[in-house]
Amino acid sequence: MRHGQPPKILPVVLAAAILGISISGPLARLSTAAPLAIAAWRLGLTLVVIAVVLTVTRAWHEYRALSRRDIGIALLAGTMLAFHFWTWIASISLTTVAASVVLVNLHPIVIVTGSALWLKERPTRQQVIGLTIAMLGGVVVALGDSGPSSRAEDALVGDLLAFIGALTVGVYYLVGRDLRQRLSLWTYVGLVYGACFLVVVTLAVLNGHPLWPQPPRDLLIFAGIAIGPMLLGHTGFNWSLRYVPAYVVSLAILAEPVGATLLAAFLPGISERPGAWTLVGGAIILGGLVLGTVVRKPRPDILEE
Repeated sequence: MRHGQPPKILPVVLAAAILGISISGPLARLSTAAPLAIAAWRLGLTLVVIAVVLTVTRAWHEYRALSRRDIGIALLAGTMLAFHFWTWIASISLTTVAASVVLVNLHPIVIVTGSALWLKERPTRQQVIGLTIAMLGGVVVALGDSGPSSRAEDALVGDLLAFIGALTVGVYYLVGRDLRQRLSLWTYVGLVYGACFLVVVTLAVLNGHPLWPQPPRDLLIFAGIAIGPMLLGHTGFNWSLRYVPAYVVSLAILAEPVGATLLAAFLPGISERPGAWTLVGGAIILGGLVLGTVVRKPRPDILEE
């Protein structure tokens, strides 16, 4: 649905959302907690804010109309998101922040492939070429981390975990798309994030990862991850979908590897410079994703919250 002229604050919101998601990787690297503990705190703090919004707006009434199928979809989406957080956050401690955030952004490949297989939405030739180029860029990053110049001996494992994170978040977007069309923004994220939180806590308990106590420094990091990537980043992008086509938001998200790499390079405690293989492979990935996600003729069916 068209909403006329986009509000003047839109570029500011998009810029803030890009900054929000860009700090996720560097902050996770600074934390000493286990990946599942980071994910649990990130989700838990976010859900507190969402609960307040749902209560004030009374949007929680939408939950009354949920069917068993809807709950099943939410649980599946939440489970995929939980495994995304687990694998991706774990990858950051094994490979560079730059390689991790670049590889985890390969999720459009999963979405296009899944749409073709399950939704019978055939990708265009441009999409196939672009996403193939992006995959080749992923191979370049992995080749760099598998050689003797690797900055961490487990970097290749970290690259694989980041790629699994891309697969799982791609499935999360696919399975949750139907439910998202029938629920408003805050109602949807409250349901799916809640399911994800339960799965993450269960995985943490089963793996013996303590959630409490945590050092005060880590609690501040958890709060930053909740405010930045979850609330400012993802919520900002979802708000923007009301005023601009989805492909514009997709291209904005591709700025995350650039922002995260710059932050990791200059933040005290990290000071991590990406290697030549990561820079070349990352450039190939971003170029391929831009080619595969750009829509030549913007569609008028902009989502409405």
